[in-house]
Amino acid sequence: MDRDWREGLRERLEDFVDSLVVQGAKQADVYDAVEGVGHLRIYMREVFSEAPQCA
Repeated sequence: MDRDWREGLRERLEDFVDSLVVQGAKQADVYDAVEGVGHLRIYMREVFSEAPQCA
């Protein structure tokens, strides 16, 4: 891979946010939703770390 994958991810996320704003979403609402996804990830990590391990 020529570029760092994080750079590609950032560019795609920027394009995605731009497309939502063009469709009428408020930029602040989109950023709040993205932040919410980050909180979901943290929550899921906590849930799975507390789940019983399968044998």
